[in-house]
Amino acid sequence: MQSAITDGNRIRLVIVDDHDLLREGIRSRLADVDFVDIVGEGCNGLQAVELCREFEPDMILLDISMPEMNGLEAALIIKKMLPDTRILFLSIYDSEEYVQEALRIGANGFVMKDVSKPEMINAIRSVALGATYLGPQAAASLACKSSNRPMSTSHFGMTDREKEVLSALSKGMTNRQVASLLDISVRTVESHRLSIREKTGGGNAVALAKLATQLGL
Repeated sequence: MQSAITDGNRIRLVIVDDHDLLREGIRSRLADVDFVDIVGEGCNGLQAVELCREFEPDMILLDISMPEMNGLEAALIIKKMLPDTRILFLSIYDSEEYVQEALRIGANGFVMKDVSKPEMINAIRSVALGATYLGPQAAASLACKSSNRPMSTSHFGMTDREKEVLSALSKGMTNRQVASLLDISVRTVESHRLSIREKTGGGNAVALAKLATQLGL
């Protein structure tokens, strides 16, 4: 898909975040940007999918942590349905797990919600022109991760941390219990669980337990 900017058209943009004030703030920030046309707004992942199905936007600004369906799950569906729609994640979390998972899904950018107006506009412009944009915090998070030892690529390409999460989940632990055991956030557990399902085809708790047993975890 050619860039809307290059074609001389306005970018047809959808904004999805479960905080009304944040969406209003983004809309206000972009009101005077001459290459952006906001065509829809939503407050959860299900609405994100429906808005993309209805409007087929050039780009979607997408939160990660939302009710009904989180942003990572919505992005997977959107990318399969509309591979040319560009996804720019907005998040209050800059953990390497979230950034890695967003890029693995096929997102085109990742910035923090508290970015300045100029940086937000620059991120939107860069993604619209076909680049992958990572805000300074997200880029630093990935750089820190890459300085550590290489991740294991065995067992369906799962990382060591994903195997730990799978092992814990297979024992019947809840996401909160896994988070406490591994000293990570519940949202990080959810992100790992989503990645495990995508890599292995595992589904509910029974399927995950069976998979863990087969892998000797």
